[in-house]
Amino acid sequence: MSVLASGSTGNATYIENDKGSLLVDVGLTGKKMEGLFEQIDRKIENLNGILVTHEHVDHIKGLGVIARKYGLPIYANEKTWSCIEKKDSKIPTDQKFIFKPYETKSIAGFDIESFSVSHDAIDPQFYIFHNDYKKLTLITDTGYVSDRMKGMIRGSDAFVFESNHDVDMLRMGRYPWKTKQRILSDMGHVSNEDAAYAMRDVITGQTKRIYLSHLSQDNNMKDLARMSVGQILQEHDIDTTNELKLCDTDKEQATPIYTL
Repeated sequence: MSVLASGSTGNATYIENDKGSLLVDVGLTGKKMEGLFEQIDRKIENLNGILVTHEHVDHIKGLGVIARKYGLPIYANEKTWSCIEKKDSKIPTDQKFIFKPYETKSIAGFDIESFSVSHDAIDPQFYIFHNDYKKLTLITDTGYVSDRMKGMIRGSDAFVFESNHDVDMLRMGRYPWKTKQRILSDMGHVSNEDAAYAMRDVITGQTKRIYLSHLSQDNNMKDLARMSVGQILQEHDIDTTNELKLCDTDKEQATPIYTL
């Protein structure tokens, strides 16, 4: 897997096994997406499909272009499709597939579970990938991590986990108060600290990597996110030096391919 891009300007994650490959979200232009695939030496035309989490532009910006150019099947829930179609009505009908919340689908050799999150989109959902006794969870764009979410994602071998903002930076920053309230709300994004406390409850001996993702461009920094999360995990006897690796993600640089 590789987190191709992550942040408020665009999100995309690539996942493969020996039977196929998938892309979660297409939050950058078609040209930039092609460049990100070049960084990991993969080809978009070899994908078996695209999964969409929600309709915000930083997750679907290049969806229509990539869909039409490469003819790929696209999976999203019904309410998300209704919003996508208002923004881009030209995605061919035969490429549209429904993936309901709390459904499990087998695609490209993966068994994939979808689950709802708390975010200000119409019906946002994220995904858990199972393959060959390995488990990968993507969970970003949520205002909090509920007990139900924790129960589903616990014990993943790797997580792509939101660590959006530092609360003090956000409160003192340049955003309008209404925007700050939205980010801090249960329908916004989790902070470094809240992410760490949620991670504490879902990390097991199986967990080897956590990719800190969807960092705010204005209200967070990679070093700060890693330090804040790491400190809280260490305080709860989770070894982030030898047992578990906290990994950075970037808005325009793909992470190296990692094999679970």
